[in-house]
Amino acid sequence: QVQLVESGGGLVQAGGSLRLSCAASGRTFSSYAMGWFRQAPGKEREFVAAINWIDTTYYAGSVKGRFTISRDNAKNTLYLQMNSLKPEDTAVYYCASYLSGSFYVTRSYDYWGQGTQVTVSS
Repeated sequence: QVQLVESGGGLVQAGGSLRLSCAASGRTFSSYAMGWFRQAPGKEREFVAAINWIDTTYYAGSVKGRFTISRDNAKNTLYLQMNSLKPEDTAVYYCASYLSGSFYVTRSYDYWGQGTQVTVSS
């Protein structure tokens, strides 16, 4: 049974920073690519970032240069460092475990966390 538990969300002013964490269990963490997605109210869940098993990273254009995805295989933990936050970054952020296919779409991931709320005030 794979479990993914996100933490680190909260309320921050525009221009501020947050670091999200995703603790993983039930799967050999180092062997799997992982991703972050987000979903704002009334919108579809969208890709944010992904990291594969050799630490190659992928980013959505809207966050490139501001967000950094990383992983600590010894701690079975995925991170998302978010800097220069904007009000449009407000969403529930989900981590997910990759299965196959494109890193950029939700159907390529088979396990999801419960999400953590990030709110950026202007």
